[in-house]
Amino acid sequence: MTESKQSITVLALSALAFTVCFAAWTMNGVLVTFLVGEGVFNWDKAQVGMLIGIPILTGSLMRLPLGVLTDKFGGRLVFTILMVLSAVPMYLMSYATDYTQFLLASLGFGLTGASFAVGVAYVSLWFRKERQGTALGIFGIGNSGSAMTSIFAPQLLRMLTQSGQGIDGWRTLPQLYAGSLAVMAVAFYFLTKTRRIETSPSLSQRMEPLRHTRVWRFGLYYFVVFGGFVALSQWLIPYYVSAYSMSIAAAGLMASLFSFPSGITRAVGGWLSDKYGSRRVMYWVFSACLVCFIFLCIPRMDIQSPGQGVLADNSGFVTAVNDREIAVGERRYALLPPVQSLQGAGEGILVWPTFSFGQEPLVKPGEKVEKRQLLARGTTHIYFQANAWIFTGLVFIMAVAMGIGMGAVYKFIPEYYPTQVGVVGGIVGVLGGLGGFFFPIIFGLLLNASGIWTTSWMFLFLVASIAFAWLHRTVQKIMAEKAADLMRTLESGSLEQQQDRN
Repeated sequence: MTESKQSITVLALSALAFTVCFAAWTMNGVLVTFLVGEGVFNWDKAQVGMLIGIPILTGSLMRLPLGVLTDKFGGRLVFTILMVLSAVPMYLMSYATDYTQFLLASLGFGLTGASFAVGVAYVSLWFRKERQGTALGIFGIGNSGSAMTSIFAPQLLRMLTQSGQGIDGWRTLPQLYAGSLAVMAVAFYFLTKTRRIETSPSLSQRMEPLRHTRVWRFGLYYFVVFGGFVALSQWLIPYYVSAYSMSIAAAGLMASLFSFPSGITRAVGGWLSDKYGSRRVMYWVFSACLVCFIFLCIPRMDIQSPGQGVLADNSGFVTAVNDREIAVGERRYALLPPVQSLQGAGEGILVWPTFSFGQEPLVKPGEKVEKRQLLARGTTHIYFQANAWIFTGLVFIMAVAMGIGMGAVYKFIPEYYPTQVGVVGGIVGVLGGLGGFFFPIIFGLLLNASGIWTTSWMFLFLVASIAFAWLHRTVQKIMAEKAADLMRTLESGSLEQQQDRN
């Protein structure tokens, strides 16, 4: 099979369709927040969280069945029907007037999130094995659809509602998304061609790879890189607002710096996997993420704790006390100046935690003190600025690594399961999508329990460490097996005979 002009057309249209679907999939994050903020609906945080999360859950759970259908009927038909079916509840959302109607419409258009499994199974059939990583990486650029929604949907809402003067204008937004899905469906159907796996295995045969541990290991990798990407795309906005006191507009812009590179670098991840192998790329990805998580785990802090005090060498009467020294008889004790907080003092960018020490007198002139009595209390001040720009830089590096990781994970699938890409890609996509749904919930629970925003990074570090350990153990096992095979070859003398013939 060689790549043709039709292959490039299929790849381009699939990536464009995925971008439209991904933008629609994450629409509620902007629309629901806007409606509650403007007082159109008085939903509590739990209801808002459900409306934002339910499309993510629907799209994740539907990836496996749609992947199976793509293997059987082909991506052209399944992708087209998916977009048409998703456009209907998206359009009906413009008529929603209560929470239940919003929930049902969100449940329906959440189907757009399953487009990834359809596209992976369809695109992989049009490219040679050594080019599939690059092709799937380019297809995955559609992830940037979420960033496009984060940036442009708020501006559209302001225009449609005339900056709040005609608030009912919000109803045009889901209609625009529905129209985009419908137009894309028509273009996709008429400009692409049908290609599917020629064999017709039974359903049990199609589902057989799910018994392989390898599939679930790939799913864990994707749970970290894609689930983390989807979760942080939503979580970073309240993070910036609460931890750095930014406005919602500024927080959205900063969060978009995370969303965009993950989509674009996915293509890079596929190309690197074609050139160096997916395992090596995943080593780089997990190593970069773990280093970033370690630095991000340190919370913004301004702490004062007990430090080294000053003790009297001998008993006597205090003759003088000031900020610099204490005199007891003829003996003088030098003091450190009191510590001053650096927070809000215009100290510039502080990269590392700053430590300062001070001492405060506890005695007064004329007071009698005993030997070893505490004359001055010590104070240690620890201040970590967690500068917003350094934080954003680390998040950007992590976004690049996650994007590369997404491309690398999906290079594994056609390599090991060339005739079952839809099924395996579907279950891997399900696990990744579930990460996007459950991570924010876990982040919120950890935040409520500890009051520390950086617990989200601590949890991500734990999950990424487990995935990295499983990857490393697998590589060690493969190397041990290859070493054993090489030893048997040497012992049999076949290698020496081959060299003699050469």
